[in-house]
Amino acid sequence: MKSSKFLARKRRGLKAKYVIKQTNKPRLVVFRSISHIYCQVVQPSSKGDVVIAQASTVEKDLRSKLEGSKVEQAKAIGKLIAERTLNGKVSEIAFDRNGFNYHGRIKALADAAREAGLNF
Repeated sequence: MKSSKFLARKRRGLKAKYVIKQTNKPRLVVFRSISHIYCQVVQPSSKGDVVIAQASTVEKDLRSKLEGSKVEQAKAIGKLIAERTLNGKVSEIAFDRNGFNYHGRIKALADAAREAGLNF
């Protein structure tokens, strides 16, 4: 049986995702695991969602460069996803925190992406 904490996060995530999908903007989707953080920019289309850019702490070329705490790593990923998204000619996005609280690593990633030029 799934824990109520997990189900509550999923429920929050689905409610927010429904509202964000109504805007028809590309969305920055974030997933946080215990040791890594993953994010991707997804463009909605009639055939299904298309991934424009992605970044995570699991990437081989980034793993050696990332040092410090998980929050510092999230900041680096935020800057990287903003850079990759702006190269794809997208600057206006919606932030999908996937039910996670806007705190800690999620907030650090969002702030770094804003500083690098993405508009939420």
